[in-house]
Order: sequence, then structure tokens, then C-alpha cells
Amino acid sequence: MVTSSIPENFLANATVFLRELVQWEQQLPAESWQSLASQAQQGQVALLSVDMINGFCHEGALASPRIEAVIPAVVTAFERAYAIGVRDFLLAQDSHTPQSVEFADFSPHCQAGTSEAENIPELASLPFAHLYKIFPKNSLNAFHGTELPKWLEERRDVRTVVIVGDCTDLCVYHAAMHFKLYANAHDLPLRVIVPANAVQTFDTPVATAKELGILPHDGDVTHLFFLYHMCLNGIDVVSEIQ
Repeated sequence: MVTSSIPENFLANATVFLRELVQWEQQLPAESWQSLASQAQQGQVALLSVDMINGFCHEGALASPRIEAVIPAVVTAFERAYAIGVRDFLLAQDSHTPQSVEFADFSPHCQAGTSEAENIPELASLPFAHLYKIFPKNSLNAFHGTELPKWLEERRDVRTVVIVGDCTDLCVYHAAMHFKLYANAHDLPLRVIVPANAVQTFDTPVATAKELGILPHDGDVTHLFFLYHMCLNGIDVVSEIQ
């Protein structure tokens, strides 16, 4: 007989811990775009948008109203970053091959050449959209099989990267951790900022997951836990950038 490694008091302890996480999130400090202005005017601030494309916001099997709801915060981040002098706008976007192996884990989505893989119109219509550097990706990690590692190698002078988009526990997490771990490995003074109001993840309730025969995914819990996990790893998680 297999014995569970989970202690009997797990649920009680987890409840206490989750309460602490909620309080932690409620007390997150805000950051100011103006505090980044000096760096921005020296070309040392970049804004990375992860997967703010139609297939996660407006259409398709993986579109989520939770992700769609952060569009205004993401657009505001773009506008305010531009206003202080940021000109490095990096857009990591799913652009899957028809035979993408990832489709075994997630429903087919955001295939290259389809409208799902295109920028959301809210970003595409910004007057400085010509500055966007788009990095199509076929993986959860924007640094695998893309030109983003080359960009990072060539831009070791960047001191701050702000990350917005989706999903908090998947592509945002991988991007933020890659930037942070790269900086640690090379002793670079790179600050990685994730504003909690401009990232989000999807939700699959337990009942729905059982009906579909898939794993559940509580959006509230995973969003909160992965924000906290990023913070544990030295990423600056803030409530928002004003």
C-alpha cells in the first residue's frame, strides 16, 4: 500500500499559509513610473508583454475573461512606459506550429498565421506600435527557440525589466525567472518588476475539470502563489506601477 507523504494536518496548515499569502498580496507596495524615468531616458528600461494576443483574450479555446480583464492595466503600462522614455517594448507571443507538442497539454491555440496569434487590437492600435519587437514562441518559455536570448546578451546595459501579461503561473513566471536567474548567473544588477494588477491566469474550477477529465486550475490560488514564488526568488512583485 502506498502511504501519502502529505501530513494529516496539511489542510489546516495550508489554510493558515493561504491567509498569510492573502495578507501579503494586500500589502504589496506600489511602484512609480517616474522613479524609472532616469533609467528609461538612458535606454536602460524594457517592458516585456507576454502573450497579450487574441487567443488568450478575445477568441479561441484558451481565451479567458480573467486575462481579458487586465487589458486596461497592460495598455496603461505601455502608455506610461512610453511617456517616461521607454523605447524597448518586447512582445513574447505564442505562435505555434500546427504540430506543436504543447497541444498535448493545452488545447490547440494561437497557431502561426491565425488571428489568435495576433496582437490584441488594444495594443496594436497604440501610436508607438512600430517600436514593438515581437518574439514568436512555440513554448511556455519565451527564451526557448526565439531571438530573446540574443537580445538579452546584446542588452546587458538594461537595468530594469517590467513584465506584464499572462499567464502568471506559466509564461509570465518562466520569463520573469529567466531574466532574474540570468542576471544572478552573470552578476548583473538587473531588476525584474511584475505589477500584480497587470498579470493574470485562467481558471478551471474543480467541478468543470472533473466533467472534462482534466486537471483543475484555481486561477485565484495559482495567481497568488506564483506571485509569491516570484517574490521569494528576488523578483519585485508590486501592486501596480502608478
